Amino acid sequence: MTKNTSTGMTRRAVLGAFAATTLTAAPTFSNAAGFLRGAGDIRRLRMYSGRTGERIDMIYWIEGHYIKDAVKEVNHFMRDWRTDDVKSMDLRNVDIMAAAHNLLDVDEPYMLLSGYRSPKTNAMLRSRSRGVAKNSLHMKGQAADLRLSTRSVSQMARAAQACRGGGVGKYSGSNFVHMDCGVVRSWGG
Repeated sequence: MTKNTSTGMTRRAVLGAFAATTLTAAPTFSNAAGFLRGAGDIRRLRMYSGRTGERIDMIYWIEGHYIKDAVKEVNHFMRDWRTDDVKSMDLRNVDIMAAAHNLLDVDEPYMLLSGYRSPKTNAMLRSRSRGVAKNSLHMKGQAADLRLSTRSVSQMARAAQACRGGGVGKYSGSNFVHMDCGVVRSWGG
């Protein structure tokens, strides 16, 4: 990233300042149909990982355009933390996550339990639990398992289902919701 030596401002700082100013003026809900409902003209993703200690809070989309550097950071953040493998996450799923979060009207960031899973990690988890799919969408970068302490699994699932963008799994016993951009369906209790 190039640094402007006369002001000490990076491209990211300028984008961040622009995004912060624009965010305050952005509508809470857009008129778009489907999973974009609730995403707005600016899309923001806030998450933290209890496994790595990392946090992200970023605008990744502004007025019809994904921000390349922000998407790259999302991909790195959602990597398989066991193997450190990074996959390009399907942005449809990132949009579903952002829209559901917006619909929940909460300031708390998601806790990411699982984003991308390498085939090796998926096989290991599958050997330990019958709830892990052999051809999991996590391996394609199309799924995330998320938790919020201020919202119930049912509330999160209803918000994700309202997006009508993919699969929503409720795992009340483990206190998380699975969101993916596959076929629209729901399961769990």
